[in-house]
Amino acid sequence: MKQIILSFLMVFGAMTSTAADYNITAYGAVSDTSRLSTDAVQRAIDECSQAGGGRVLVPTGSYKIGTIVLKSNVNLHLEHGATLYGSTRLEDYRPMKSDYVSLRTQTETIQLIYADDVAGVVIDGHGTIDGRGRSFKKLSWNDEGITRPHLLRIIRGRDITVRDITLRNSGCWMQHYLACDRVRIDGIRVFNRNNYNNDALDLDGCHDVVVTGMLADSDDDAITLKSTSPRLCENITITGCVVSSHCNAIKLGTETNGGFRNINISGICVKPSEDQSSQFFGLPRGISAISLEIVDGGVLENVNVSGITAEGTESPIFVRLANRARGYYEGQKIDRVGRIDGVHISNVFVNNAGPSGCSITGLPGHPVENVTLSDITICHSGGQKQTPIPVDEKEKEYPEATMWGVLPARGFFVRHARGIRFDGIEIRTAAPDERPEYVVEDADVTPAGM
Repeated sequence: MKQIILSFLMVFGAMTSTAADYNITAYGAVSDTSRLSTDAVQRAIDECSQAGGGRVLVPTGSYKIGTIVLKSNVNLHLEHGATLYGSTRLEDYRPMKSDYVSLRTQTETIQLIYADDVAGVVIDGHGTIDGRGRSFKKLSWNDEGITRPHLLRIIRGRDITVRDITLRNSGCWMQHYLACDRVRIDGIRVFNRNNYNNDALDLDGCHDVVVTGMLADSDDDAITLKSTSPRLCENITITGCVVSSHCNAIKLGTETNGGFRNINISGICVKPSEDQSSQFFGLPRGISAISLEIVDGGVLENVNVSGITAEGTESPIFVRLANRARGYYEGQKIDRVGRIDGVHISNVFVNNAGPSGCSITGLPGHPVENVTLSDITICHSGGQKQTPIPVDEKEKEYPEATMWGVLPARGFFVRHARGIRFDGIEIRTAAPDERPEYVVEDADVTPAGM
């Protein structure tokens, strides 16, 4: 047996030792942010990939780059004290266009680090990638990825790992994983509070994803699942993260062409940012802790959110089925209302929330179905008078937890819903509040009488 183990270790050692390091300085990269090292880094990546894979090493130092394109079996490794800085000149970013059809691949886009149709890509180490995104001004309504670069974008990736790295200051979304399979994100730190559309994490139509131990501070949404093509986000586990956001801490939506299935999010701490020096979207206290939305014809089923603690947020829980019906390519017509069926939200504690209240709402003839909320405590400022029930269904409007204004319930407003169950809910208000805890309209709610 000892001989077998020894032989295995020798073979394994021989296999692992064949993966070479490709130090970017050997290709001409210089630790000098006044000089561009894009070509040197790209040559290291290309040679590494052509040799069958290995580690592209970024040693301690400060290196300026424009767009680099990762290839299969390349491990981009940043040593402690190493920083890749994004160029502040648009001319240094290479426009890229995938042939994967989705909402945000209709035109060429720019990003600092890009990959498409790759396998076995790793980004790791204890260094930093800083996009210097404040340098790119918002020029139009929909300019993210056009004149404001993403920091990291991976399309159709398989077996992708991002761990231990620090990501800072993107021009828009920090990291966008589109139509990827088997993604592992572990122990990363994300700071993205310097421009518009500064999401921390966007998983878009991805399958089999595990996210653990992320520390994220973003102006826009923090943990964000999207479906900008017919491909669902499916089999996703996110746990043990600490996030800050002026918008939504945990959000499924807004784009929901395919939808979401088998999503498990747990052990998330939501807290105010330590840096409130700038705000581009949202509210100082944050908009919501949990937003679950279907508005573009997709489905949301078997979604479990548990073990959430939140400080702040204006309207902590928001579940919304509507009919914005926006397609993922020009001219597409969405001719169906989507479905929400099977949501479990449990063990949630929210402190110092705003007085708006929470909501679970569908549309006439298209109810939200089978939502269970248990062991939830929400403490908010209260002090509100009786508030009328919203008349407008707002079926085409952008879904946001604050879209109804101050709700008629100090706890939950439920409309157009079936199979809604509340168990162990406590609503505390700092000041007396005239509103009832629950307002129910066209809804089947347990316990009865709510």
